[in-house]
Amino acid sequence: MATGDDLRRLALALDGTVEVPHFDRAAFKVSRIYVTLAPDGCSANFCFSPEDQEFRCLMAPDALSPVSNAWGRRGWTTADLSRLSLAELAGALEAAWRLGAQKKPRRR
Repeated sequence: MATGDDLRRLALALDGTVEVPHFDRAAFKVSRIYVTLAPDGCSANFCFSPEDQEFRCLMAPDALSPVSNAWGRRGWTTADLSRLSLAELAGALEAAWRLGAQKKPRRR
């Protein structure tokens, strides 16, 4: 069973990650935000690619689900941390971190 403290510790161990406020949540980012932690530390929103989101939600439907709006269609996924093992949490963080580390395309 993972916790918000586990998420914070594992996320901050990933290269270049910083914690910043994001509305009422704590956000963890490299080039961009890749995960946010709810104030109660019980849930988090991860940014996955849509393909990775689909796979992860199929593998852990009791723990992961797409955010129910346009952000969810872009890969943002809600996790019930108590339903994730530490290994699952670490894998989710690494996948989201890799995506967050990519540079944003420049607008023309």
